[in-house]
Amino acid sequence: MELLTPRWYPLIDTPEQLAFRDDGTRFKVCAAGRRSGKTERAKRKVISEAFKERGLYFLGAPTYGQVKKIYWKDVKEFVPTWALKGKPSESDLIINLINGSEIHLIGLDKPQRIEGIPWTGGGIDEIADVKGDALHANILPAFDTPGLDTWCMFYGVPDGLNHFYDLAELGKSKNTEWGYYHWKSSDILTPEKIAAAKARMPSKLYRQEYEASFETASGLIYEDYDNANHTDKTFRPGEIRWCHDFNFFPMSSAIIQREGDSDYIVDEIILEHATARHVANEFVERYGKHKNCPVFLYGDPSGRVGEKHGLLSMYLELESVLRDNGFTVSRRVFRSTRSIRDGQNSLRGRILTADGKRHLFVNPDKAPVVDKGCKTVQVLKGSTYQEDETNSAQHVVSALRYYASYEFPIYGKSTIKVS
Repeated sequence: MELLTPRWYPLIDTPEQLAFRDDGTRFKVCAAGRRSGKTERAKRKVISEAFKERGLYFLGAPTYGQVKKIYWKDVKEFVPTWALKGKPSESDLIINLINGSEIHLIGLDKPQRIEGIPWTGGGIDEIADVKGDALHANILPAFDTPGLDTWCMFYGVPDGLNHFYDLAELGKSKNTEWGYYHWKSSDILTPEKIAAAKARMPSKLYRQEYEASFETASGLIYEDYDNANHTDKTFRPGEIRWCHDFNFFPMSSAIIQREGDSDYIVDEIILEHATARHVANEFVERYGKHKNCPVFLYGDPSGRVGEKHGLLSMYLELESVLRDNGFTVSRRVFRSTRSIRDGQNSLRGRILTADGKRHLFVNPDKAPVVDKGCKTVQVLKGSTYQEDETNSAQHVVSALRYYASYEFPIYGKSTIKVS
């Protein structure tokens, strides 16, 4: 039984969630979908146990910043002032209760923080993002204090077949100290919210994030791209969305036009050993008679280099040439680098969403390198997301990734890894 009165966050008592909360298994592994209550369940469980039994308790997350953001404000609000022994430590993130219990918040970017303390029990959120070597070298050994049966909940959203997958397999095993619990976001969220997620996310990412599925992946990054993403549409006067990857070998860009909720890649400019001025002049040569069409620029934030010191950046050079030739130009570029994985997932979500819809189409005759890149770009061997740049078509696909990341962000958190 929980001792805490639910606040603004309602919890739905499904049998699986109640088992995760109440079963006496020493180590409980929970893979659950986004926004489905797993963090809230674990948080309230740890605080409730700290009230019931005097001991040392912890709540952990991959980094100090994460654990503070996820838990600190809520834990302080859940513990009434009459139950406190002194003020909560804002620097050490520790709350002392009048019954002698302590609740510690631990950032596992320094995994030694969990060592050397005779813990009673606790929980670790986003366990897939905790470094795998820290799990085996620091975390699990910290629960081996003689005379104590420290309990711990490991929970989060899967991220490929990493150490979280190994924990889940251990939870499913016949080892009586371990248990496994699983539920989907659709068990908790409304059909409308699930439909909205499917409409913006690629299918593999949706299964991972909302169905808590441990997804494998081929080496292909955009494996859903196929001939169903082809179009015979060509350029027509209207807005021009021009996305770039500023690599000299080759300098790569693609021309996109929007119709409704769909993007059509109707041209590409791929120049070897070129500068931004070369590319801009090529654009003017091809589209000079369409000066009435507004041009929106997308690309890598590194193209801004030099601007803070009054130098001519790649973007300024592009804009200068286009404006000198009568074009109206607007820049749509992030000021700082964004996650490659999030950008990849944004592009995946344009190629094919979890509800089976495609929103990005390529004319393979006008943009053959884009077509080849979407079909063939792979992850670098040994990496989970880094793109293999030995494929020259990778660069123009990176340009598409910058575009998708800006216009169609999935969300700000890290997402599926390709392995």
